[in-house]
Amino acid sequence: MPPQEKIVPLIYDTYITMLKNSARTRMFRHSYAQVNGKRTDILENGSLSCAFFVSTVLAMFRLIDRMHSTVDGAVKDLEESGWKKIRRPMVGSVLVWESKTDEDGPHRHMGFYIGKDQAVSNSTQRGYPVIHHWTYGKKRGLPRRKVESIYWYTEDFDKISKK
Repeated sequence: MPPQEKIVPLIYDTYITMLKNSARTRMFRHSYAQVNGKRTDILENGSLSCAFFVSTVLAMFRLIDRMHSTVDGAVKDLEESGWKKIRRPMVGSVLVWESKTDEDGPHRHMGFYIGKDQAVSNSTQRGYPVIHHWTYGKKRGLPRRKVESIYWYTEDFDKISKK
């Protein structure tokens, strides 16, 4: 009888691969709620999906408690789930960009750092996650969009599979 193989899940490797492969997926476009008695897509066909994208991936890996449709809710859950602010991005860290004002008013944005100055976050215009420069490039030597906070999961990723 052949010896049984020992299989050990590599959670961090799987997590990073999922982040990189999430670009262009349309699975984070919609989340429905009843608003004033009416069924409503609160993510507006993907234009408001950044927090839903980030929190859904993190919840799948049990790195936060649940999914969120707002940056504030997702950040609160990050902090309550053991994520800590760090100064420099690490592959897999969560980025929160400064508030930006557009025709709908001010809003924050979040995504993931995937290495080599790249991030993946939801594109408001496209309605799905895209890979882009982690500060959206530079203008006159300064980031186009300043990163307000960088969060890192402080526990060993591979221990979460034992939770």
